[in-house]
Amino acid sequence: MTTFLGMPRVAPQPATAPQDPLRWGPDFPTAAHETLGNGQMRTNLRHATRTIRDKRLRMVSELPDWEELREAGSAIKHWTMSHLPELLVQLEENVTARGGVVHWARDAAEANRIVADLVRATGESEVVKVKSMATQETGLNEHLAAEGITATETDLAELIVQLAGDMPSHVLVPAIHRNRDEIRAIFTERMGDAPADLTSEPRALAMAARAHLRAKFLTARVAISGANLAVAETGTVSVFESEGNGRMCLTLPDTLITVMGIEKVVPAFQDLEVFTQLLPRSSTGERMNPYTTMWTGVTPGDGPQAFHLVLLDNGRTKALADEVGRQALHCIRCSACMNVCPVYEHTGGHAYGSVYPGPIGAILTPQLTGMGTRGATDPHDPTASLPFASSLCGACYEACPVKIDIPTALVHLRNRAVESQQRRLLPTGWEAGMRAASAVMSSGSRFAVAARAAGLGRIVARHDRIARLPYPGSLWTGVRDLPAPPAQSFRTWWKEHQADGATRPAGAPSPGSTAGNEA
Repeated sequence: MTTFLGMPRVAPQPATAPQDPLRWGPDFPTAAHETLGNGQMRTNLRHATRTIRDKRLRMVSELPDWEELREAGSAIKHWTMSHLPELLVQLEENVTARGGVVHWARDAAEANRIVADLVRATGESEVVKVKSMATQETGLNEHLAAEGITATETDLAELIVQLAGDMPSHVLVPAIHRNRDEIRAIFTERMGDAPADLTSEPRALAMAARAHLRAKFLTARVAISGANLAVAETGTVSVFESEGNGRMCLTLPDTLITVMGIEKVVPAFQDLEVFTQLLPRSSTGERMNPYTTMWTGVTPGDGPQAFHLVLLDNGRTKALADEVGRQALHCIRCSACMNVCPVYEHTGGHAYGSVYPGPIGAILTPQLTGMGTRGATDPHDPTASLPFASSLCGACYEACPVKIDIPTALVHLRNRAVESQQRRLLPTGWEAGMRAASAVMSSGSRFAVAARAAGLGRIVARHDRIARLPYPGSLWTGVRDLPAPPAQSFRTWWKEHQADGATRPAGAPSPGSTAGNEA
């Protein structure tokens, strides 16, 4: 049986989809412990992220005004979040004026019901889909299947994930954890019209998928998409993609249904100039997307003759109310933060237990699921551990094309998680440990005693490393080594040499002096 974390090469049957795509599996530490043992996945991931990262760096270095573009993107997003209600109303007015229909969905369940009703109204039982994180977030495919409607993913990576009964592990490349041999096995076993002599060559795999999907494109009457951006002043909606499958889905069917998070709106058409430069360079490492499709309502005789735009909240207005956390809504889903994150590169996306993995997922998912109201108050909620899934190295902020300060948001959400835990009657082991550390470090004498006691650790050290300790120290040494204490502590060295003025730089304060601490 396929498991989302174990990821065998190919499972006999598709995996059971999670009930909540934003909250599945165990907490991050538990899931990461399992994925770290998957050597093949880590090899696949390391190769893919480094390749994308290097391409991005080459493309970014071509633009002398890259930092100015980042500032512009950040400013547009900040202004948008400050005026979101009126921009959404303006978007609805302009989409409606141009022949489209706008639907408002408070949560995932309502969005899924709206889409299912729209598909049923056409009399169709099959739809084709453009890659969409919003519909992944709502679990739309599974809902449609329960309603007797078959949804076929047409993005190559999404198709691989769908055929394998897997879950996405990357925002841009959902099947990044799979290699060519695994993909060939998936196609051979799950894609009914795969060639009998299919090889694992990339071109052969792509051609097999193209032949499989071509018939779907030519017969589908209904398509479902997400959206990269929507322009409030014109009602224009856009999709950026690299394969051409999106163009097929957005132009050939009679009915187009787009599910879009409310944060994807931008004020003016001119704003697209900024994001059409930022997004392709930050995501696929390209100067521009091979396919950038824009449409405004319905055009008689050209493209879909029925257009429905579903505006999805699903926790976004709660995130908007947080002055620090709201910057997660600036995300343009480029995945640059994942490709530079050392934690993501080692654990993979499935360890995050959400369709939004990596650094951005660590601040977005907890807020969408109600951190601070529902998520953080329950220590057993797996999303409460996500803000701690980071080394706070800051690489994500440096890579983000709209300058989301993910490290600051992570610390902010950690603080909220700790504050909610402090309202409980009994402290957790972590809280008890932190209180004990505070008591030791706030007293010079107690710290000196603790330092001498820590020196005993050299007894169990091997090659200047402590690999095993009894509980509770085993909670640390179970996942990483502990450096052995030095043979001589600084306090001991200082005591031995404090009388020797030659060891102290000229002008340095004497022991116990408060000089230099006036500030």
